[in-house]
Amino acid sequence: MASPARHPIRLKRAYEEPAPGDGQRLLVDGLWPRGVTKADLQIEAWLKAIAPSTALRRWFGHDPARWDGFRSRYFAELAANPEALSQLRGYLSRGPVTLLYAARDEEHNNAVALRDFLLHGSG
Repeated sequence: MASPARHPIRLKRAYEEPAPGDGQRLLVDGLWPRGVTKADLQIEAWLKAIAPSTALRRWFGHDPARWDGFRSRYFAELAANPEALSQLRGYLSRGPVTLLYAARDEEHNNAVALRDFLLHGSG
C-alpha cells in the first residue's frame, strides 16, 4: 500500500502551458507526447518506469468502461515496482509536483490513477 503524499499532487495535460505553481513537473506517460518538445514541456523528469505497462495501456485504450479494471491492474503494477515509486516519492518529499500526461480524457488516465494510488493506497 502506498503512503500518503506530503506535498500537493497536481495533474495537467502535457499540452497545457507550464505555470509557476506547477512545482516539479513530472511526465508519467510511457510515450512522449506527440508534437511537444522537451523545451516546451519543461519537465524535471520523465518517469517512464512509473507508467502503465504497454500491454495494460493497450488493453485499457482509454475506454471509460474499463476504468475500474485498469485501476486495479495498474495499482498491482505500481505495488510491484518499488524502485519507481521510491523515485517518485523522492520528488514528493521535496515539494509540490505536477504529474503530466498526454491523454485527452482528464478523468480516466494513468496520472489520475497514480495520484489516487499515492493519496489513498490501493483501495
